[in-house]
Amino acid sequence: MEKFSALLIQETNGEITSDIQMVTLDDLSEGNVLIKTSYSSINFKDSLAVMKNGGVIRNYPMIPGIDVSGTVVSSDDSRFTANDKVLITGFGLGVSHTGGFSEYVRVPAEWVVPLPNQLSEKSAMIIGTAGFTAALCIDALERNGLSENKEARILVTGASGGVASLSIAMLKGLGYKNITALTRKKDTINKLQQLGASEVLLHEEFMPEKIRPLGKQLFDFALDTVGGDTLAAVLPLINYGGSVTACGNAGGLGLNTTVLPFILRNVALLGIDSVNVPMDKRQKIWQRLAADLNSAEQALINEITLEEAPNVFDALQKGQHIGRTIIKF
Repeated sequence: MEKFSALLIQETNGEITSDIQMVTLDDLSEGNVLIKTSYSSINFKDSLAVMKNGGVIRNYPMIPGIDVSGTVVSSDDSRFTANDKVLITGFGLGVSHTGGFSEYVRVPAEWVVPLPNQLSEKSAMIIGTAGFTAALCIDALERNGLSENKEARILVTGASGGVASLSIAMLKGLGYKNITALTRKKDTINKLQQLGASEVLLHEEFMPEKIRPLGKQLFDFALDTVGGDTLAAVLPLINYGGSVTACGNAGGLGLNTTVLPFILRNVALLGIDSVNVPMDKRQKIWQRLAADLNSAEQALINEITLEEAPNVFDALQKGQHIGRTIIKF
């Protein structure tokens, strides 16, 4: 096969550089399924991958990109044949294994999800890891009582980001009526309301000068995508028996809180991992993403080429990115 384009991250004398280069199959990690990329998507984790000390990539050179959809070129595994439409999110893709910011991707068959019939390759990447994470959060909250109450008061933090904005659209589509969006960006209020938020709170007004161990019980459930002080401020506001999902750390790794929400109000804190989800559950969630949780048409989308990706990494790190950015190959 001739050379093809990929975004390659390298380390030289302790400095991290990333640029578009021509590579060959020999530059890809091992795997028994070769895929021609149709679309990839850019996540906050991808922006960390191109940073020095970003905590995502440890071995160089590396092709980042934790999401990909495309067409099987060849497979040594009987589960997949040439021309199959597939997608991959998580596992080691774009972290320890060359990823989706490349015209071709080679992966183990155990990572590959058949593309649901109702989804296009583009829609799958509009959803991507962000939508997959959002669906996992909603699924966890539903299993902890949310599905029993369409009037439940739900808070979604980091609302202008990919996970949160897709979560709002999904919750709205499921018929939940009281969705509060928490955002730092005043200029996104109208867009968040269009997605389905019944109320939008600005982060600067929401955050107290001092977080009290317990506050007014304002929300029945919360979907937190930020972590850090934001999550610490949310927990004291959850109603008795409520639940909160935690899936992000843009606000920091630490969690300075008390046990009181948990032992006096029976609040459940549910951790959400989207990387190592078992394949049986992964496929069930993707079937929901193709059906009752399909929010691709409502998502805030920006479609770019691979050459434009570095600008998006920068916007993500500066907190200036809104919605979902997908890369068309």
